[in-house]
Amino acid sequence: MPTPKQMEKMDAAAGGNLPRVPGLAPGADLPAEYWQALLDDACAQTKPDKSTQALRLGQISQHVLRVGCGRCGRMVEIQKADATRLYGADAVWRQVGQRLLDNTCTQRTGRYEEDGCWPKFD
Repeated sequence: MPTPKQMEKMDAAAGGNLPRVPGLAPGADLPAEYWQALLDDACAQTKPDKSTQALRLGQISQHVLRVGCGRCGRMVEIQKADATRLYGADAVWRQVGQRLLDNTCTQRTGRYEEDGCWPKFD
């Protein structure tokens, strides 16, 4: 362990190397580089289109429909033809996906608020 005199010397030596740029004030705007980094982030642009969830099965052009669980990480796939045969062409994809997850859910706690899977649509 250094002595107090050695600690003062180390403090003085390190103090000269620190940049003298003040930090941001709590109310100050963030720098433009920060906002540009957020916009350039790949995850920011991969958000699923919410309008696909509201479409009826007859309106969806994809052949394979996928819904994942945000809670347990499970992924359920169903062909559009099978989903149409089971639930009808007028069924909304969001409701069909929730039903698919609920029918095969492994996260049962017994409480209504906590039961089931949390759908993430692809």
